[in-house]
Amino acid sequence: MSVRRLTAVVVAAAVSVAGGFVSAGPAVAAEEPVAVTVDAHAGLGTVPTFGTGANHAIWDTELGSPETSTLLKAAGVTMLRYPGGSYADIYHWEDHTAPGGYVAPNTDFDTFMAGARRTGAQPIVIANYGTGSAEEAAGWVRYANVTKKYGVTYWEIGNENYGNGHYGTSWEADDHEDKSPTQYANEVVAYAAAMKAVDPKIKIGAVLTTPGNWPDNIVGPGDSAPWNETVLSIAGPSIDFVILHWYPGGTDAGDALAKPEQVVDIAEMTRAQITRHAGASSGRIGISLTELNAGFGINTQPGALFAADTLPALWAAGVFTVDWWNVRNGIGTVSTVAGQTDYGDFGLFSSGSCNADGSVCEPPLNTPFAPYHALALLDRFANAGDQLLRVTTNDPAVRGHAVRRPNGELAVMLLNEDPDRARTVAVDYAGYTPSPNAPKVWTYLNGGTGIVESRTGTAASQTLPAYSLTTFTIKPKLSRTLPPTAGTPIVSAVTDSTATVTWKAVPASVRTAGYDVHLQDGDDARLVGHVTGTSTTLTGLEPGSRYTVTVVTTDKAGAQSWSTPAVAFVTGTPAESGCSVRLTNASDWGNGHVGSVDITNTGDVAVDGWTLGFTFPRPWLSFGGGWNGTWTASGDAVTATNVDWNATIAPGATVNVGYVGNYGGPNVLPNLFTLNGTLCTTTT
Repeated sequence: MSVRRLTAVVVAAAVSVAGGFVSAGPAVAAEEPVAVTVDAHAGLGTVPTFGTGANHAIWDTELGSPETSTLLKAAGVTMLRYPGGSYADIYHWEDHTAPGGYVAPNTDFDTFMAGARRTGAQPIVIANYGTGSAEEAAGWVRYANVTKKYGVTYWEIGNENYGNGHYGTSWEADDHEDKSPTQYANEVVAYAAAMKAVDPKIKIGAVLTTPGNWPDNIVGPGDSAPWNETVLSIAGPSIDFVILHWYPGGTDAGDALAKPEQVVDIAEMTRAQITRHAGASSGRIGISLTELNAGFGINTQPGALFAADTLPALWAAGVFTVDWWNVRNGIGTVSTVAGQTDYGDFGLFSSGSCNADGSVCEPPLNTPFAPYHALALLDRFANAGDQLLRVTTNDPAVRGHAVRRPNGELAVMLLNEDPDRARTVAVDYAGYTPSPNAPKVWTYLNGGTGIVESRTGTAASQTLPAYSLTTFTIKPKLSRTLPPTAGTPIVSAVTDSTATVTWKAVPASVRTAGYDVHLQDGDDARLVGHVTGTSTTLTGLEPGSRYTVTVVTTDKAGAQSWSTPAVAFVTGTPAESGCSVRLTNASDWGNGHVGSVDITNTGDVAVDGWTLGFTFPRPWLSFGGGWNGTWTASGDAVTATNVDWNATIAPGATVNVGYVGNYGGPNVLPNLFTLNGTLCTTTT
């Protein structure tokens, strides 16, 4: 849900974002250095042009001020969203009104565009679906791109329109009598046609539910499918991108800082839905995440750590813009987090507001909060076009990201999420030899008022203060011309233990020695083959496991190209087994589901007494109870044994059992099942 707070504050000028910092205390090195591996053989996605964004809202008096633009530009903000979350569905651009909501002075569309241009950011505009019309939206496109020649490319149709009451909870304005996803999808088609008739170059976005977040997977009254399936199947041919929002929550800092682990599943499940339901050429449809904020310590160090960890992960997963909610929001519930006052403010900057009784006031207007400094650090870390690389660590408190730049430099960002203890890290580089010179280092510490620049440590060793964000850049030891990168791999013929990988060759004029194929499985990365052709077969894979594969070109002088992007695949289960299992999601309510499990005896002999076993594949999934068997759960492992009346399964016969599964993130269903210790064939 969009977080909305009505604040009208007109106060003093912006404070400088440079300056000193509050020390986190003396660094206490860990007994053993944390092992960090930066793998240049394992390329991920490319940093997008409009990767770092923020939300502007028409209740913010400072929306178009020069101070705001200066601060946003300094943090590398490249996308600005308008007119502000759920307000978009009550906002009428022509007369700059939002019936039922507060509109601050000097926040109209032209003022917004002036600020976006000063910032150097691409605008993304939300057309009013809730109380507007396709004609009104087309008029806005005409004014923006024909009359004013602003060249606004990205247009969303509505905000969080699944929150219109159709699923039982209502916060989003919607005047349509029919509030179903079918109605929304049909209207998106109409909006797209009317708006693109004015300017065919624009891109239209449709609202989806975020995997693992309410009301994902819920089938509403009168519907035949959940929101995403319905919207994509109808509007898919008319749209250019989809819109996700993510407020992952968190009971404490540790819980909130674990949420970025869900990013890959969110992106992959969304892409799978697009591929499955959006029709031909669905690959053209991009994924945006236009509202994001942390679940704890939102304007102190946990918020900064969350932002610095989540944005690169989303870019690596192929999300083309990530827009922080929001620029200014206003004071909320005040608390103390790691020695710092957290004002419960979802903004990047202070609005200078006070709580209801005036007992606590925020810092002066435009004082940056910690997540702002995280964005500024990300701007030093990554540039559009850089290739993100896989980073692993052996300490869960240390998180890492890296990018490879076209000029040969490599940048590493390391986060120490321990609020009490420093970490010394030993960094190893696979496929890259760094210069021995001291790197340029930027650090943001708990309670800091700015980023500190230094030349400390080496490419191989850094000390990370407690609760800190650190990035450093290194140059290669040798500067050399690299061979071109092969085409993105295609994985096919996937079985339970094998897969075929093919790729497009580099130009014949390049004197290549061949191609190195690298495979990644969790924290394990290895070279699995060197071939002179453009295909190879992977063997010895584990059933039901997620792998990623990359290809690196080598030339006759020993130089290695950039890695191709990583391509993920999941192995299957044995084609032949004495049993088969079919799991279906029988019903869903947004944070739990009923799993219906059909167990079939595919052998020639009756099964007399059985035990079914499976494991929940993600830490945010858990067992809630079951029936038609005696169920037990230990951690993520679950077993069901027969009861008297279903103990025997004759050849060809099927027994059904069921369970309740709880989830607090993307609902990744189990895919491996054993029956009396034998791995079964999983069917769909």
